[in-house]
Amino acid sequence: MIRTLGRHFRESMKSLTRNAWMTFASVSAVTVTLILVGTFLVIMMNLNNFATKVEEDVEIRVLVDVTSTPEQQKELRNRVDNLSGIASVELSPKEKELDNLISSMGEQGKSYQLFEQNNPLNDVIVVKTENPRDTPQIAKQIERFDGAYKVLYGQDEVKKLFDFVEISRNIGIALIIGLVFTAMFLISNTIKITIFARRHEIEIMKLVGATNWFIRWPFFLEGLMLGVMGAIIPVILVLATYNYLYTWVEPKVAGSFVQFLPFSPFAFQVSAILILIGALIGVWGSLMSVRKFLRV
Repeated sequence: MIRTLGRHFRESMKSLTRNAWMTFASVSAVTVTLILVGTFLVIMMNLNNFATKVEEDVEIRVLVDVTSTPEQQKELRNRVDNLSGIASVELSPKEKELDNLISSMGEQGKSYQLFEQNNPLNDVIVVKTENPRDTPQIAKQIERFDGAYKVLYGQDEVKKLFDFVEISRNIGIALIIGLVFTAMFLISNTIKITIFARRHEIEIMKLVGATNWFIRWPFFLEGLMLGVMGAIIPVILVLATYNYLYTWVEPKVAGSFVQFLPFSPFAFQVSAILILIGALIGVWGSLMSVRKFLRV
């Protein structure tokens, strides 16, 4: 078994060196495509991370009726807490709401300190859902509860956010799938040229009793090596560019809602995905190309 695999490996290496220009063409096809795939992958993963962070910040603010007694307020909070899909319920007293308002407005907020003695704001019940996409549905249920003066969750903004995230994810996935299939087509056609030159060798091996898989193995290994070699440059290029951008941009946006994925373990994830895609492209291209010449 080991001797046979060694023979297949040697045959693959000979083919790669014997057909240097075809090897270069195949590796180039994978490299160019994986650079594009890697770029879209990095953008999509960061966009997904950004969207997830924003989704996690989506909350429902229930303004409690100012005429509610402490008992009624407690009952409202319990009813909200007992709803299905609730992650947390927290009471924010009107004093805290006024402090937040003052601090958020900077210098202009000082004028609102006059209301500290006679606070016109409502107590607020802050609700977070287990699934941010359930926010509109749960907000509508809370609106019907006694004591809920007004329910705020940024309805239009939340809907736009979810629509944007969904469209971006779908476009990103579609582009990556399209690029991968393009690479498969390119490498398949490139390898076909190499295999066509060896068609007589394959036919002779078939006629003397070689099994299909015995013939396929060298091409399988050849495609695997082509794919992995084609992934090396994209991995280095994409990660070097991302590391530069992360080092340069991250300090400038620190503390804002824009957050990049940390270089580690993100770099290892991207590397593994690109190498895996490259290997699959190479193997698929080789196996599909050799299949035609096995029908003897």
